[in-house]
Amino acid sequence: MNLPAALAADLVAITVLVYGLYFRRHFRRDLVLAFVALNAGVMAVTALLASSSAGLGLGLGLFGILSIIRLRSDAITQEEIAYYFVSLALGLVNGLHPGQPWLAPAMSGVLIVVMYAADHPKFASTTHRQTVTLDAAYPDEAQLRVALSKLLNARVLHMVVMDLDMVRDTTVVDVRFRVAGEGDHPRRATGRDVTRAGRRVEDRAGSRSETLVS
Repeated sequence: MNLPAALAADLVAITVLVYGLYFRRHFRRDLVLAFVALNAGVMAVTALLASSSAGLGLGLGLFGILSIIRLRSDAITQEEIAYYFVSLALGLVNGLHPGQPWLAPAMSGVLIVVMYAADHPKFASTTHRQTVTLDAAYPDEAQLRVALSKLLNARVLHMVVMDLDMVRDTTVVDVRFRVAGEGDHPRRATGRDVTRAGRRVEDRAGSRSETLVS
């Protein structure tokens, strides 16, 4: 019977995923409990459904229902969403345990290896993403790129302006950047930097006013 092997594979896989990978890299104890509880619950339900004639269809339906649940209690990152779905997938794969006894443990191992490689700290370690609020309005994309490069001490790879307020003189931008030098860390924008950025915009506005007056 495949169920004992699937239970053992699921226990090993979720332990490695949650305690060996996630917690050692992201350090959120509350989500450790959430991932383990989700995996155990899905595993139990799908193991019972697998013995019925509609087990596979109901199992896939359960996956679809759980995949659209919005977690309203707290905001989670995209990395944590990935662990959420893999925990869910492990419970389904081992709960349904289709085919040969080795199939479910093998698929669990594949999922763990994929997460180990995709979430490895050395993968794109110099590339970062931040939402930056500048105390200056930058309608010009080139000037915005230069300002972000100086504030972050990094090369700006991509940026999306989320809000440009000409009245309050602020710019909110989602920026993806690469650290300038290997082993360096992006310098956070300080209050002095933001003040200087605001003064530059004020100087430009003052220059335009003087030109119009003259």
